[in-house]
Amino acid sequence: MSQQKITVEAAAKAPVTKVWEVWNDPKHITQWNSADPSWHTPSSENNLTVGGKFKHRMEAKDGSFGFDFEGTYDVVEPLKEITYTMGDGRQATTIFEEKDGKTHITTTFDAESINDIEMQRNGWQAILNNFVNYVETH
Repeated sequence: MSQQKITVEAAAKAPVTKVWEVWNDPKHITQWNSADPSWHTPSSENNLTVGGKFKHRMEAKDGSFGFDFEGTYDVVEPLKEITYTMGDGRQATTIFEEKDGKTHITTTFDAESINDIEMQRNGWQAILNNFVNYVETH
C-alpha cells in the first residue's frame, strides 16, 4: 500500500542562510513550532546530521495534552534539503530554494491514517505559516 503524500509550501522574505538557521536551531524552534496559539513547543533537541535525531515537545498551553514529535535524519544537505523519518515510520522532506529575494520552503510528508488529510495539511501549513512570520520578524 502506498502512502498518501501531502505537500505544504510558503515563501519567506529572508535569505536561505537565515531560514536554515531559524528552522534548525532549538532556541528558535521553540518560538515558532505550533499550529495554533493555544499550543507551544516548550523544549526542542536537534542533532542535524544524517542519523541524528530531533525531538520537539509539543503541548497545549492549558496542559490538557502533549506529545513528542521526533524522528531521525536521513538526508541533510545544508541550505537545500532535510529528509527525516518520524517515529511511526513516515517520512518528510523539506526543500529550501532561494530566489527573487525570498526563500521558498516546500515540505512533503507521508499522511498518517488517524486524522483527516485536510486537517493534517492545515496543521502543517499553519506551522509553516507561523515559521514564515517568525523568520521575517526576527
